[in-house]
Amino acid sequence: MLRLSESRWPPSIAVLVALALYLTLPPHLTLGPSWLMPVLVLALLIPLVAAGPLRAGQRSRMWRAAGITVIAIVNAANIASLALLVRTLVTPGNKEGGWPLLVSAAAIWLTNILVFGLWFWELDRGGPQARLNASERNADFQFPQMVTPGCAPRGWKPWFADYLYLAFTNSTAFSPADTMPLTTWAKVLMTIEALISLLTIALVAARAVNILQ
Repeated sequence: MLRLSESRWPPSIAVLVALALYLTLPPHLTLGPSWLMPVLVLALLIPLVAAGPLRAGQRSRMWRAAGITVIAIVNAANIASLALLVRTLVTPGNKEGGWPLLVSAAAIWLTNILVFGLWFWELDRGGPQARLNASERNADFQFPQMVTPGCAPRGWKPWFADYLYLAFTNSTAFSPADTMPLTTWAKVLMTIEALISLLTIALVAARAVNILQ
């Protein structure tokens, strides 16, 4: 009997939180109208959520492509917001206040965690459906439960919360914590996330603190 995939609600809520954070950014830190990106994402997200968890092996390429597109749009918008914020900082004579800068930097940093948690969840071993029947030998990430079976039930598989925690630790430590990337793409994604986080914290937040002083 084919097993159902894990619920789409946790990753969908993560997307909604990322959209809410995007809407908190001032207009000069968004590409075009601030509502444009959320509308595009919701147009793809709503059908995905309505479809519900599909049985393993029955999810079409179209649905997976739509899920990846949602993550890519949010990720691209967040990187663009960071670039616009950096440009604001280096523009001579800008009068951006310290607290608005801190709030914008925090929104971009939190969105970075959410979006890379989504990337890890969607891509590891072919996605949530494929993971149900995938061997641990094909894993892109090595979670502690895989090497210490006594710490988890037999047949343990990572869920969205595990990938979100991985994204959080990578974004704060700028390196793997308890979960190791095993494949090239996993290492590349973790490097990109760490670089975005480092730029946000070290450059933007530090400048905002200087303004406050």
